[in-house]
Formats: sequence, C-alpha cells, structure tokens
Amino acid sequence: MARGQINRLIGALFGLIFIEANAGALPLSVGIPLRVLAIGAFLGLLVALRPGHVSTQTAHAPPQGFGRRYWAVVVIEAVVGLTGIVLINGLLRAPLATVPWIALVVGLHFFGLAAVWRLAALAWLGAAMSACGAAGLTLAACGSSAATIATAAGVAPGALLLASAAA
Repeated sequence: MARGQINRLIGALFGLIFIEANAGALPLSVGIPLRVLAIGAFLGLLVALRPGHVSTQTAHAPPQGFGRRYWAVVVIEAVVGLTGIVLINGLLRAPLATVPWIALVVGLHFFGLAAVWRLAALAWLGAAMSACGAAGLTLAACGSSAATIATAAGVAPGALLLASAAA
C-alpha cells in the first residue's frame, strides 16, 4: 500500500472513530443512521484504497513519509492533548470539554503535518477541525447540551476526516 493510501486510511479510521464515539450523545433516530453512514463510508474507502485499486501517487502522499519530523508532530500532539484532558477533567471538572479539546488538538496537528509534508490541503483540514474544536469548547463553556457539543466537536470533525480521506 502506498504512503498516500496509508495516510487516507488513517484519516478515515480516525473519522470513523470520531463519529462512532460521539454519535451516542445524539438521539437514537439520528445517532444510529450517522453511525451506519460512517461505517459505510469507511468500508467504501477501504475498497477504494485497496492495493492496486488507486494510483500509488496521490495528492496526499507525504514526500518524506513518517520520519522524525512527523513523529515530533505526533508526540507534541499527544503530550498537549493528554495534558489538556487531565486539566479539563481534573482541575476544571468540565468533562464535556474533553471532545472539543481533542478536536482542537487534532486540528492543530494538521498544521504541523502540512508544514512537514508541504501539503497545503492539510492546513485547510486543520483549520476546519480546529474551528470545530473551538466551537465545541465555546459550547461547553456556555453550558450547551452534550448532544450539541458532540455534534460540533465530534461528529463534524469525523465527517471532515472521512471526506478528506475520500477526496
């Protein structure tokens, strides 16, 4: 499997996880169809990305692969993300802000990947996901419902990731 295909598969997997983990906060009449659609989209991407099915040269193929700079971005993302989760749940006692925090950090990490791999499309994805995370943090601070926060900061980023992997 080519690098671009691996990147798209990783993005699609995380998109699926975002939706599956957050659709449970929605009414069943909305959450179940969203989960089924996400699974269908992911399975469709698996078929489309299977080796030999698409060109090995894609717009999302990183020129340097998964080298030191990539891993530096991932480590920074993990440290910042986990530190924020500990502070949000411990010091701030605001568990509804956890998903938005994750969306914000994941969105910001795409700016690092855009720089490392020189792929401007990742900066656009980063901006959109960061906006979802920031909106979710604002909603959590305003006391919005879990369903509203999950939609803005969980389902929407998941859809962005799946759509980006499909593009």
